[in-house]
Amino acid sequence: MDFIVLLIDRFVNFLNNPETLRIFVSNRFLMIFLVIVLLKLKYQTYSNIYMSSLVNIPGTFLHEMSHFIVGLFFNAHPTRFNLFPKKEGEYYVMGSVGFRNVRFYNALPSALAPFLLLFVGYYFNRWFFSHIEINYINYVLYVFLQTIIIENSLPSSTDFKVAFSYPLGVLFYISIFVFVFVYFI
Repeated sequence: MDFIVLLIDRFVNFLNNPETLRIFVSNRFLMIFLVIVLLKLKYQTYSNIYMSSLVNIPGTFLHEMSHFIVGLFFNAHPTRFNLFPKKEGEYYVMGSVGFRNVRFYNALPSALAPFLLLFVGYYFNRWFFSHIEINYINYVLYVFLQTIIIENSLPSSTDFKVAFSYPLGVLFYISIFVFVFVYFI
């Protein structure tokens, strides 16, 4: 019994060592490992629609809210906001935002709005490590939240279809990008 107590005591001392924490937090391999473990756990819930929706609601909220806000800003007239999954064919749609006024000038920004979450993730990264005390629990929380933000920043295949459904709009935004790049950068 003394052996187990000694083993636990040494393990706790090892974890409480600031040098061990620094190695843990600065190790990219461990971060990637944690992300993969989180994603594997998430994918295990996909066999049950209710568990899947529960696990995906925070990210789905961020993803769909970005569509909604950008669509509102670009006059796409969002009409419906749904966070709950439904089966369409052999796939599940985790959430959706409906628009009433999709035109050439607002299709691309409204559909590709989740890319803006990458900026949220970037600034969250900068804020987190300058305001939160670094420990193991906070670091795992950081990896969890960043995984949600970054994974949901990727538009779906339907989003890409809507974004590129108006060639005039694509040409319009490419022209703006080229103009800004040539004259301001």
